[in-house]
Formats: sequence, C-alpha cells, structure tokens
Amino acid sequence: MSHVFSHEEREGYIMVIEDSKSQAIILTSLLKKHNYKVKDYENGITALAAALKDPPMLMISDIVMPGMDGYELCRKVKSTPELKEIPIILLTTLQDSMDIIKGLQAGSDNFITKPFDAKYLLSRINYLLANRELRLLGSSDLVLEIMFNGQKYAINSERKQILDLLLSVYENAIQQNHQLIEAQTELQRSNEHLISMNRDLEAFSYTISHDLRTPLNHISMSAQLLHKHYLENLDEAGVSYVDTIHSTARSMAEMINDLLQFSRTGTINIHPQPIDLSEMCHKVMKWIHQDDPQREIDVKIDENMQLTGDQSLMMVVVKNLMGNAWKYTSKTMHPSIHVSSFQKNSQTVFCFKDNGAGFDSSRASNLFTPFVRLHSQEDFPGTGVGLATAKRIIERHGGKIWAQGEPLKGASFFFTIDPSL
Repeated sequence: MSHVFSHEEREGYIMVIEDSKSQAIILTSLLKKHNYKVKDYENGITALAAALKDPPMLMISDIVMPGMDGYELCRKVKSTPELKEIPIILLTTLQDSMDIIKGLQAGSDNFITKPFDAKYLLSRINYLLANRELRLLGSSDLVLEIMFNGQKYAINSERKQILDLLLSVYENAIQQNHQLIEAQTELQRSNEHLISMNRDLEAFSYTISHDLRTPLNHISMSAQLLHKHYLENLDEAGVSYVDTIHSTARSMAEMINDLLQFSRTGTINIHPQPIDLSEMCHKVMKWIHQDDPQREIDVKIDENMQLTGDQSLMMVVVKNLMGNAWKYTSKTMHPSIHVSSFQKNSQTVFCFKDNGAGFDSSRASNLFTPFVRLHSQEDFPGTGVGLATAKRIIERHGGKIWAQGEPLKGASFFFTIDPSL
C-alpha cells in the first residue's frame, strides 16, 4: 500500500523546471495549494546547479527547453551519485514513440502528458515519493538491451523505475483514450444535432420561399395590369407607385428564387460526371449576352478546362461567377473577363477574373455569407445569395473557393474540386 505524506513530512521541496512562465505558474500554484514547497527554474542548466547545492525530493521537468532539454537534465541527474535517487517526472506531448525510448535511456521515472490532469499528476507525485525506498530494493547494475524500430538501445534504469515509467505511459494512454472517446461521442451528438437543425432550416426556407411565390406573383401581375389597362387614369405619382410595386416584387421574386436554390444545394444528391468547363462557360456567357446584346466586353475563356462534378450544380456555380463578372464590369471602361486554370500543389485551380468594381480584400470572407453584400443595391443590384450558393456547391464537391480583389481594379474568384469524385 502506498504511503501518503502528511504536511509535516514534506520537509523537502519539489523542483519545477519549465521555460514557459504560464506553465510554471500553473504547476507551482497547484503544488503549493497541496502543501508542497516548490522552487522553479527556467532551464536545465540552472536547475542542475541548484540541485547540486540543495537536492530536491522530486523534480518535474519540461522536455523542450533551451540550453539543456529534459532528457539531458534527466541523464545528468541520474548519473550523479548524490542526485540519482531523486524521482524525475518529464512533461511531454508524447507525440512520438521515440519519446518513451529516450525517457527510458535518460532514466525518467514518469511521463505526464500535456495538458496534464491535476489529480493524476498529484497521484503520481505521491506515489513516487512514497516508494523511494522500494526503488532501492529493485536496483540493478545490469544493462538491458532492447530492439525498437530496427535499432538497438541500451537501458540501464532500475527495474522498478522502468516498470513505473511504462505504467505511467500506459495510464496516460488509457486516460487520453477515455477523453478521446468522450470527445468523439460529444462531437457525434453535436454533429447529429447540427444536421437536424440544418435540415429543419432548409425545409423551413424552402417552404416559406415556395409559399411566398404565389402571393408575390399576384402582386406583380396586378401591378402589370394596372400599368397596362389603367395607365391613362393615373397621374405621375400613381405611375411611379405602380412601377415601384412592380420592380420591388421582381426583386423579391429574384431573392426567393436565390433562396430556394441555396436551400436545394444542401440536400440535392451529387451525380459526378466529366464536365467541359470551357464549353459550359461559353454557353453561360452566350445566355448572359442575349439579355444585353448591345454591350461590348472582352471575354476570354481558356479551352480544354476539364473537371468532374455534378452538371446542374456546377452550372449554378458558373452562372453565378460569370454573372457577377458581367454585372460588376458594367461601369468599367473596356471591360474584360478571363476564365482560366492553373496547377498549384498538384491541384487544378480554376480562376474567374474581371477588371470591374472589385472589393476590399480584407472583407473577402464576407462575400460568401448569405445576404451580405459589399456594394450598394443602387450601384449593383442583387440578393447576396449567389456566392454563398457557389461556396456550398464547391464544398459539397470536396473543394474550396476564395477571392481576391482591389477596389476599382477588379476581382478574381478561385475554386478547386476534389478530383477523386
């Protein structure tokens, strides 16, 4: 049975070696709270010199430190006759299996992973202090040779010391595994809740948008009939009111259509197939130009741009990006649009570039937020849903979309698609 040290028995002190001020404060505060005397040092060199003058009853050391790391400090302490019986706890992230081998070679007594659990750390301190005498009984001068990853390592730590260290590693692994399982369970619950909320939100958006269309169509049609059959009975103000009703209804209809499209893109099944993006861009630009055939604009679309994706969804992306480029170059002298592709980090990046109104790059992330616009409705009408819809579609294809721009110097939109679709 382990012996529990009382307050009176704690005549020695614990040495904390930690170059992080915040970590040192946390450790020393915890130990002092439990009636331990503590001295802290910023590095292994000063700590070793202090230990030779006034040996502590236990040492807790970080591994990564300037000058002398935790392993080297541990080796020097264990090779110094007047210090070798001092238990040493190494604080580590244990990200590499070689950490354990290095700890064994250095003669460490325990590993504690960061961020450490206070209750577990205190239990290990109490155990090591209570069993210092038992360690002496298990001492041995034999050198143990082990093979690990094809390499031979000589371990000359005491048998009980080796067992303590391996058990501490095992306990840490179990503890972290429990924490990981709990985190995964909580993440799963949160994910299921989020999926459910998204479904409800999309269903709500679809239902509301769909139900709004009928009365809105009646309003728009009534305004058109007023304008057609009763125009001569209206004064100038009346005509203006009718035109306002009609244009407002049209804008709201456009917003409802965009909202419906945004809702559908989150639930529609993806059917990947080879897509000639160049041909798709030519087709979309032809449709856009038909609405304003008098407008002159320099459009360049690189040929043979290929990707794999859902035909209808990628058409929505292209319509939004080409439509934006067309709209935001409407007030530019000598407007131009260029659609191209290039390779970056073994990925194909598609680029839609224009020389239009542009935007402040510091606000680029706002471009893909629904109903958030960087330009006034008076300058460039729109709903602010198109780019959010494009982003959702691209992400559903395993890719990402981003933008660069500068006010009055144009904008560039980039996206990638997961080639494994």
